[in-house]
Amino acid sequence: MKKILVANRGEIAVRVMRTAKKMGLETVAVFSEADRNAPHVKYADQAVCIGPAPSSESYLKADKIIEVAQQLDVDAIHPGYGFLSENAAFAELCEANNIIFIGPRSKAIKVMGSKLAAKETVKAYDIPMVPGTENAITDIPRAKDIAKGIGFPILIKASAGGGGKGMRVVKNEAEFESQMHRAISEAKSAFGDGAVFIEKYVASPRHIEIQIMADMHGQVIHLFERECSIQRRHQKVIEEAPSVAITPELREKMGQAAINVARSCDYIGAGTVEFLLDEDHNFYFLEMNTRLQVEHPVTEWISGVDLVALQIKVARGEKLNLKQEDLKINGHALELRVYAEDPMNDFLPSVGHLEVYQWPEGKNIRVDNGFEQGMDIPIYYDPMLSKLITYGDTRDEAIAQMIKAIEAFNVVGVQTTLGFGHFVCHHDAFKSGQFDTHFVEKYYAPDLLKQQDELEAEIAAKIALKEYLKAQQMLRVPQ
Repeated sequence: MKKILVANRGEIAVRVMRTAKKMGLETVAVFSEADRNAPHVKYADQAVCIGPAPSSESYLKADKIIEVAQQLDVDAIHPGYGFLSENAAFAELCEANNIIFIGPRSKAIKVMGSKLAAKETVKAYDIPMVPGTENAITDIPRAKDIAKGIGFPILIKASAGGGGKGMRVVKNEAEFESQMHRAISEAKSAFGDGAVFIEKYVASPRHIEIQIMADMHGQVIHLFERECSIQRRHQKVIEEAPSVAITPELREKMGQAAINVARSCDYIGAGTVEFLLDEDHNFYFLEMNTRLQVEHPVTEWISGVDLVALQIKVARGEKLNLKQEDLKINGHALELRVYAEDPMNDFLPSVGHLEVYQWPEGKNIRVDNGFEQGMDIPIYYDPMLSKLITYGDTRDEAIAQMIKAIEAFNVVGVQTTLGFGHFVCHHDAFKSGQFDTHFVEKYYAPDLLKQQDELEAEIAAKIALKEYLKAQQMLRVPQ
């Protein structure tokens, strides 16, 4: 393997290329017309425009990407996350053209790409699952009978996708039919497949995921857990590792369950097994993401392992040089996804021009970035600007470092989730570790963020006035 094409954009493209270059590999970027001046294009050794701005005409054009790879003698393709990263047909296309797909085989992607197929596959390993339907369903009267049997509240989820699309919480029988219609419609629109399944809604859950890595020689390891419970619209905003809710005994059980999920589908490469954890510390298998996760940096920091480097080595056929007993948790790491979104307006995307864009630097701060000052935010893609990651020997230190880093992050021209991150890090529920996936609906309101901003502005003004008066006193010359 000498040359890697990264079939993605933004911060993940730069992050993959950075490790590839460290390993002595050449890198190829693909880009849309909207991303012509993007950092990943400048960072790569070679870059090729693959189409207009919409992802359906560029980053999702599998044939075009394969064509570029062949023209430039590319040995391997890294899909990043999103776009084609969990597309089994794309993995097969790579294989058919003798290009290494840096990820699992297409069979594993197919199986784990369907939540129902995934549950069926892991059954033999006795992994706990939330009570629910074993097959996809679109028959609404029958679905209602099943829901009544399970007991409300229940959750309707799209079989073919994630990211909160086609997901509905139904609190009682009266609202079931309308919510079912909406879920099916959303699932069809987002994934082209209206199939949904029903499961018991777990109250006050925490979202815990386990990072796994598997080689082609039968070895599978886990690299501990990540806490991903701070979410808006069922999508993560803040992640951390390790989780304050997990004991060493529970970590071992969940880690082994994640390894078994990987074994059930002959998994190869990096993957994430997601679980729900209830109030009594019972855990339930949710799904497996067959790719690198957005939040992988927190795992890298506490484990001391470069996950992208391991992905590349595994794809080259190398054996993992790590054993489970070699891995230890060191310190604590937090990640804030810095989205161009307005927390004061239901986290809606904030499109605009980055008049000022300056990120913090220093010890125990990492910024995985996909933008530069002076760039416009395209309307065509996910609005994430960058990921802000901080580390500390303890969780309190990591949180304190995050607060400082957020305050040093300067963005003018668009609204961002930096203020929301600041709010979370100061909140007692988060600091104490007593929170779940309902944090936003329980504790957050735009008015609270506004009050926080006004208080900070008042404190800053008082400090500035004090410093001014002090300076004036020193400058006064005796008559």
